[in-house]
Amino acid sequence: MNFKSISFVLTAFLFFMTTTAWSQELIIYPAKGQSNDQMEKDKYECYTWARGQTGFDPMKMPTASSPTPSQEKKSVGGAALVGGALGAVGGAIIGGATGGNAGTGAAIGALSGGAIGGIRSSSQNKQAEQKQKQWEQEQANQYMQQRNAYNRAYSACLEGKGYTVK
Repeated sequence: MNFKSISFVLTAFLFFMTTTAWSQELIIYPAKGQSNDQMEKDKYECYTWARGQTGFDPMKMPTASSPTPSQEKKSVGGAALVGGALGAVGGAIIGGATGGNAGTGAAIGALSGGAIGGIRSSSQNKQAEQKQKQWEQEQANQYMQQRNAYNRAYSACLEGKGYTVK
């Protein structure tokens, strides 16, 4: 996987995670008339407690919990050339061995091998892209589960201190 692809995937992943985190920002109301200073102190105490309970820190940059799937994409042209060369050799051998024209056999073999090589490469690229998308979805789901557990713990702590949390 080249550098541009890696940086694109990480940028997209981080953008998704930060926009998701913003949409999950809790609204806290001091239901018992707590001052702003008291509320900030209570919020920090609850942040520390919820982080300790869940192992999740919303202040840290999200990171992948597993490595990205290997994406060794083969170019369609390279696979077609290799397939074409192998097909040409096989076609020439078969054409010559059967008493036919080795050149015609080589041409037919090259075209067939090139087409088969191109199809195989395209299929491998699609499978690699599908694995990458599945990995990204798994990472996003895992992040959301951890974030939700943290939010529940944080909310419970604040509610215990007399705040309304939505």
